Amino acid sequence: MTSENSIFAGESTTAADYRCDVLIVGSGAAGMATALRAAHEGLKVIVAEKSPHFGGTTALSAGWAWVPGNRKGAAASKDTRGEVEEYLQALAPDTYNEAGIAGFLDTVPEAIDFFEENTSVVFSYPEKAPDYQMDLPGAKLGGRAILPSDANIRMLGARRRELQPYLSSYTVFGYMPQVGPDLSTILKANQSVRAFAYTASKLLRTWADTALFQQPIKRTNGSALMTRMVASALDAGVRVWTSTPVTDLVKDGEAVTGAVLGGSHPGTVHARLGVVLAGGGFSGDDELRREYFKHDRSGGEHFTPTQGHDGSSARLAIKAGGRINAEVSSVGSWAPVTVFRHLRSGAQRLFPHLRQIGLPGMITVDRHGKRFGNEALSYHDFGGAMLKHLEGEESVYAWIVGDKKLMDKYGIGYAKPWPIPRDFFYATGYLHKGRSVEDLAQKIGVDAAGLKETIQRFNRDAVAGQDTEFGRGSTAYNHFRGDMDHKPNPNLAPLDRGPFYAVKVRMGDLGTFAGIDVDSRHAVIRADGSRIPGLYSVGAAAVSVFGGGYPGYGSHIGPALVFGYRLGRDIVSLAAESGNSEASRRASEVSA
Repeated sequence: MTSENSIFAGESTTAADYRCDVLIVGSGAAGMATALRAAHEGLKVIVAEKSPHFGGTTALSAGWAWVPGNRKGAAASKDTRGEVEEYLQALAPDTYNEAGIAGFLDTVPEAIDFFEENTSVVFSYPEKAPDYQMDLPGAKLGGRAILPSDANIRMLGARRRELQPYLSSYTVFGYMPQVGPDLSTILKANQSVRAFAYTASKLLRTWADTALFQQPIKRTNGSALMTRMVASALDAGVRVWTSTPVTDLVKDGEAVTGAVLGGSHPGTVHARLGVVLAGGGFSGDDELRREYFKHDRSGGEHFTPTQGHDGSSARLAIKAGGRINAEVSSVGSWAPVTVFRHLRSGAQRLFPHLRQIGLPGMITVDRHGKRFGNEALSYHDFGGAMLKHLEGEESVYAWIVGDKKLMDKYGIGYAKPWPIPRDFFYATGYLHKGRSVEDLAQKIGVDAAGLKETIQRFNRDAVAGQDTEFGRGSTAYNHFRGDMDHKPNPNLAPLDRGPFYAVKVRMGDLGTFAGIDVDSRHAVIRADGSRIPGLYSVGAAAVSVFGGGYPGYGSHIGPALVFGYRLGRDIVSLAAESGNSEASRRASEVSA
């Protein structure tokens, strides 16, 4: 019997019985990279996505990929493999994964070449995209991080409405700026006529498209990457099913041979070569988060803006005999967030502070009014400093503070600068205002004397152009997070003109670095190191190859693309190694 649910024309199946070569759980960068390469090998692939939308957290992200050794970037920056290894070893010396890093760097050039030559994915290669810790040996100013070119959502045809929507709090009135010159120009819309006209044209086009087509047609950042990847997968015959959670794995003895699906495609999938878990990390799973996130042992102290990182992939792996590997320097990729409410529904909203807290005239303080780190570090490193500083406190939070000059020129995160009215941001609970430093301190519950002393010290340093307390503005990466037009230091300006403003920040993440334990070829392994036949994991679902370090822009997406590609390329041989007779036959045919 055949039906419209049959996965491939001519296959005999029932509505609740599907057959393929590879079942992939999750439709972010890792899952789609695996699907694209496997389909290129002639394999029949199903991608099961639990959400109504494909693209996962990748579609919400800036879309950068940290892929050192890509041919164009390495040639332009004169980068060497030795420098990359030196940097990564210095980044996480106690958890350096030599075999994993070797496999990653071996595969980067061919993976990026594959996507550009065999799919609709197009990358650009910024001359400057500094590594996150430029003070470490082997760090580079550029060449390692690349980003996707914009895409037209019409590439997805009738399925364009299934693309993961932008995180609305992170858009500029619906438009998602591309990181780089596009974003830099829009941030100066209130400072020059040219930038204002440019921004107005982008907004008007976005609003017109949304009115006509219910979504912006031009896609940028991670949304553009996923538009291109999913469109290419559909063209290659990959079945991408949304609203289709995997509820259980199917085993034959010790080997995983398929999965049970729910939602829009209820039934059982028989996957000849195995199942790939690529459904995100576990930061959205209350129980696992409390177990592995020290700052959230009692719950309520962590807020994730990720999409789909609900621990479902980890749960499937654990049930099959796998485990979570938390032997990393940081279990999560930290991202401070502001939690506020939707004005009409009262629903919780989040704004991730991924770039802006390094701008001149902005500081972050604890409840005693004291700074605790360099605000121009990466969001991950500053988040780590925040967690370390607040360890043992009953609640994990801090305050971003700025003055009128700062608020008028840059705004604070979601709270837009002049001339945008601010009543909305006050009403949602996002922004707080005080006539003076003391007044602001009283309103937000911060020690007034401590805050006043901190601002006085910071102001002296800002005028001199040197942060004597934490070294803010001392590296090229710090400057990249500031305002390059501001002198003498792109990251420093005094807070000396009232009124004063504050935004509360809590702890969030962009994914987990702890994850499903895998070997160097991304086969899921048991506690004793043995493989579970037919079960694999890539992306944020798996333990990070960087050992908990966060080397640069796109430290999740880079490995997702590279290891997804490699797994799709090698899954036939991996299945043959595990004793899969059909895979052995196919592998021998290919080698012949």
